[in-house]
Amino acid sequence: MTAPTTLSARQQVIAPITAAAAVGDLPRLNTALALGLDAGLTISETKEILVQLYAYAGFPRSLNALGELMKVLDARRQRGVQDAPGSEPAIPIPTGKQLLALGTANQTKLIGAPVKGPLFEFAPAIDDFLKRHLFGDIFARDNLDWQSRELATVGALAAMPGVESQLQSHIAVSMNVGLTAVHLHEVADLLAEAGQADAARRTRAALERHLAGPAR
Repeated sequence: MTAPTTLSARQQVIAPITAAAAVGDLPRLNTALALGLDAGLTISETKEILVQLYAYAGFPRSLNALGELMKVLDARRQRGVQDAPGSEPAIPIPTGKQLLALGTANQTKLIGAPVKGPLFEFAPAIDDFLKRHLFGDIFARDNLDWQSRELATVGALAAMPGVESQLQSHIAVSMNVGLTAVHLHEVADLLAEAGQADAARRTRAALERHLAGPAR
């Protein structure tokens, strides 16, 4: 099956939400959240996007963003708008060694190869946390698909200065889960349209580096 050449309506709204949330721009986030719900994001999906944000931008940004979502939903209910609740995660998350195995498998599939290197040998705790928690506890939750999770991650990382290497990695992961260069160019355009010029610029630069391949 040929991949769609453009993002779906609900995919288009994800990166502008996390870009605004990652830098604490609550007025812009308020607008982006409303547009996201109008485009078909369920309440569960929107919450999940903002919960995942804490792994990349920290708990304070995630908590503030979730508080803003509560305000948006309350205002919409007062206007008589009934947003679809969506589904909570259905697959139980394992614990212990099974969680580590699941997280390792998810990480390997997303990255395209086992993850190792001097950093993880220097600080094995961060390797364990990444595998068990980010790629186990979070990415195993099935109320948000991996393409949506990567769009959310790219939006957040693109908005924050100083994390270009992580953004570069997630551009590659996005393409590993089926997003294309056309889709990611569209993400950059959508970020620019949402007033996130720096995030758009970083997304385009990371995509260009990825498409250029390793430096020779």
